[in-house]
Amino acid sequence: MNIRDLKYLTALAEHKHFGRAAESCFVSQPTLSTQIKKLEVELGVTLVERDNKNVMLTNIGITIAERAGEILNDVDEIKALAKQASDPESGIFTLGLIPTIGPYLLPYAVKAIRKRFPEVKLYLHEAQTHVLTDMLKTGKVDAAIMALPISDERIDSYPIYSEAFFAALPMGHHLGKEKSLTPSQLKNEEMMLLEDGHCLRDQALDICHKMGSHEMSGFKATSLETLRQMVASGAGATLLPTLAAESSQCSESDISIIPFTNPQPKRDIAIFYRPSSPRKVLFQEIGRTIADRLPKGLKDHLEVIY
Repeated sequence: MNIRDLKYLTALAEHKHFGRAAESCFVSQPTLSTQIKKLEVELGVTLVERDNKNVMLTNIGITIAERAGEILNDVDEIKALAKQASDPESGIFTLGLIPTIGPYLLPYAVKAIRKRFPEVKLYLHEAQTHVLTDMLKTGKVDAAIMALPISDERIDSYPIYSEAFFAALPMGHHLGKEKSLTPSQLKNEEMMLLEDGHCLRDQALDICHKMGSHEMSGFKATSLETLRQMVASGAGATLLPTLAAESSQCSESDISIIPFTNPQPKRDIAIFYRPSSPRKVLFQEIGRTIADRLPKGLKDHLEVIY
């Protein structure tokens, strides 16, 4: 058994197809198939069920592939540890961001990272929290910027900033000219929210319940930008976090962005990484670097918390 064979097995588990798995490993299909068979002989178990059309891992094949993925991740971390010893602020850095953060934070984050770490080659991946959490644990991303809390002992976090929520109201709304709002003023208001899978949806629902408002039935948005456009069209109200609210205020749209009185509802944002990662000090420094780049003009509603 060797590292190469484990890579072949995990590729087959991912692609469920010998040809695509071989292509992803840059080998021929017969080569990959032969090595998988040799691995089965060595282990004395059948890892893959084969027929003319489908490839399916057996139960033990799935278990071994998962363990192989963990081993390969450990191997990558050994390589990263060696690389870090020679030059900790260089190499590839794959950063995940959730959709309710990415479009609004990236203009600050990318400039900050490139300026502070010019030798780091940055790759970005946007996905919902549950997807990024899995990618983080399997080593497909090095770190991810997401909202707290995430309870998983296999990942650690370093807080970056806290941002308040704003009420986003269409022009003509009876509360649209208020300088600030108390939660009770939105009691019984229908609020447009994101679809299932977004952590911001759960946070917004919790705020709505505390205010006494409720979700608008028959509509769930796929993004904050969709919510903003729906508010601008006069369809209803919603909640926007600080960076998204600032973006809405800067754009030309018929929308009123109003803060809540203290204590303002808010969410905490952190950079997440594996506790075993040899680059966790770098990730923490990246978190601090991003926080320092955030606009000072939002200090009343955006608080650096690292």
